[in-house]
Amino acid sequence: MTIRRLMMATLAITFVVATFTSSQAEEKKTKLKGLLITGGCCHDYPNQIKIITQGMSQRVSIDWDVELAETDRATKVPVYKNHDWIKPYDVVVHNECYGGVTDVDFVESIVKAHTETGVAALFIHCSMHSYRNAKTDEWRKLVGVTSMSHESHRAVDVINLKMDNPIMSGFPAHWETPNGELYKIEKAWPNMTPLAKTYGVDTKKDHTVIWTNSYGKSKVFGTTLGHHNETMNSSQWLDVVARGLLWTVDGLAKNGSAKKGFAGTGVEPISLETDNPDAKKKPTPAKKK
Repeated sequence: MTIRRLMMATLAITFVVATFTSSQAEEKKTKLKGLLITGGCCHDYPNQIKIITQGMSQRVSIDWDVELAETDRATKVPVYKNHDWIKPYDVVVHNECYGGVTDVDFVESIVKAHTETGVAALFIHCSMHSYRNAKTDEWRKLVGVTSMSHESHRAVDVINLKMDNPIMSGFPAHWETPNGELYKIEKAWPNMTPLAKTYGVDTKKDHTVIWTNSYGKSKVFGTTLGHHNETMNSSQWLDVVARGLLWTVDGLAKNGSAKKGFAGTGVEPISLETDNPDAKKKPTPAKKK
C-alpha cells in the first residue's frame, strides 16, 4: 500500500470513529429524564404507571422516576416538598388526583417550579381536577384549562381539530374511545390551543380533550382522556401523548416523528396485572373526585 493510500485509509477510519463517537454523544445528550407524579383517588394507578412509563419509553428516548403517593385526595405529594425537586428532569408527567388539597402556597410552589425552570409538563385526566379547592388559579393557568367536574361514564367520540399539527398528524379524524369519562371544560386560559374536542351528551356542548399550553417558561401538553386502562393502553392514546411529550421538549419533527436521538425502543404490547374495575361498570352519574 502506498503512503497516499495509507493516509486516505487512516483518514477514513478516523472519520468513521469520530462520526460514531459524535452519534453516541448525541444519543446520550437527547436521552430524556422524566418524573411521573401519580396517586390519589378513583383510578388504577399501579397499572397506569406501567402504561405511561413503558408506553412512553417505547416511543420516546426517556428514563423514568416515579412518585406514587397516598390515595387520600388531600395528600400533599412528598416530592413537591423537596427543594429543587424539579431540576433533575426534562419533563414531569402529572397523573395525580388530589382535589382536596387547599394549601395555596404548596400548590403555587409546584407551578413556580415549572414556570421558573422551564421544565416541561404533561397533564393527564384527573390532574385537571387536582388542587381545585385551593383558592388560586395558578395550577389551572399552567394546565391551560379549568375543569371542576365530569359527565357520566361512556365512550366519547374524539374529533381531531388540527390534523396538520405534528402532535395530531397520526391521530384519526374521529376516534371513539373504548370507554370514557368526559371532563367539562369551564374555561380555556389565554395560551391554550385546542387540538381535539368531544361533544358532551350531558352538557350538550363541546369540550376540549387534547391541547397544548404555555405558562412562564414551561411548555405544556394536556389531555382529559385516560380514566380507563383500555383507553390509556390504546395505540391512539399512547401515540398522541408521546408526540405531545416530544413537542414539549422540542423533540418532535414537523412530520410527527421523533427527531434524531429522541426515538424510543420500539412499540410492544403492555401487559397489565389486573383490569381496571371501572371498565366493566355501566355508565354512572358524575361524582366528585
